Amino acid sequence: MSSDEYIQIAIVAGEPSGDSLGAGLISAVLEEYPNVRFVGVGGTRMEEVGCEILYHMERIGVMGIDGLFGKLADILKIRKDLYSRFSKSRPALFIGIDVPDFNLTLERKLKKSGISCVHYVSPTVWAWRGYRIHKIRDSINHMLTLFPFEAAFYEDKKVPVTYVGHPFADEIASPNRSEARRKLGLSKGDVIVALLPGSRRTEVRRLSRLLVNAAAKLHESYPEIRFLLPFANQRVEKEFYKHVGELNSLPITTLEGQARLAIEASNIAVVASGTVALEAAILRRPHIVIYKLGRISYWLMKRLRHVDHYSMPNHLLPKPMIPELIQDDATVENIVREVNEYLKNKSKVQELEKEFEKIHRQLKCNANIQAKNAIAEIAGLNRN
Repeated sequence: MSSDEYIQIAIVAGEPSGDSLGAGLISAVLEEYPNVRFVGVGGTRMEEVGCEILYHMERIGVMGIDGLFGKLADILKIRKDLYSRFSKSRPALFIGIDVPDFNLTLERKLKKSGISCVHYVSPTVWAWRGYRIHKIRDSINHMLTLFPFEAAFYEDKKVPVTYVGHPFADEIASPNRSEARRKLGLSKGDVIVALLPGSRRTEVRRLSRLLVNAAAKLHESYPEIRFLLPFANQRVEKEFYKHVGELNSLPITTLEGQARLAIEASNIAVVASGTVALEAAILRRPHIVIYKLGRISYWLMKRLRHVDHYSMPNHLLPKPMIPELIQDDATVENIVREVNEYLKNKSKVQELEKEFEKIHRQLKCNANIQAKNAIAEIAGLNRN
């Protein structure tokens, strides 16, 4: 196919969640507009559905200042190269998926050069670093949000926006714990706690030992408890064992690439702060959010944030109900305490499950199609 026969859309995702969102969007666009060609930065899922990957997303994905220093030179080089490529190839549209510190700067330069830019997944400008709204307004032509309150925020700030819902809510039908356990070969009657240390190297380094020690402490009190430990990939598994060593005969079943199934099979999940917390909510599983940042990153976050809660489900619930153990509060004792609370307080669990079901219904909007429709309009695909 010659360059005259296809429409190029540039796209950049820098995290596993963005890779998933990008793959869903790309698939929806190509199904209706097969003459579109996607090119940019992403992961395996985007590549599998037809995106030409110039750089793998791991090269630009970081968490906090402490994760940035070793990669900064490479990140800047990649961004410079992408601007050079896209300013010459003149794509019909640029789509930045999340990673705002990388994408907004690139979007700003591309927009100034006359290329339309869409940002998919709102930066948490409503939560911290509110001054970024000015940069966002200058950098993009349109924002696609996953949550309704974000769309209202951008409408108030006079930024063109479309609320598309969340693909997680579309992908998950009605959670079935028994069926999930059957698939994993687990007993229906066991009490199971899922442990999810995250996918970034810094997350795994800080949270792995904490989770294993908490599991050991819980096993002392509840010998019948079983644990599921899904790894995002082999790299995460290797990093985990590097910091933990042996699991000391604890009843922990490790999995690869089956985080959603592990959560669905569990009674309770202990998760690293991030999109997995929303996944746990949509799966209607009570969970505990934990996180540790580098000291400088955490100090900056505390100074620049506008909200009291980190976990997205706590922003979607009528009142915050999910325990958040952040930084110094992320201890073995606190994790054990919160798991105990869920095990003993059945009415709290039932209330959470009802509220999670409401969140699921609210976010189920056929997100990939909604995003595709917005992209098609902005890129002028319907006119070609």
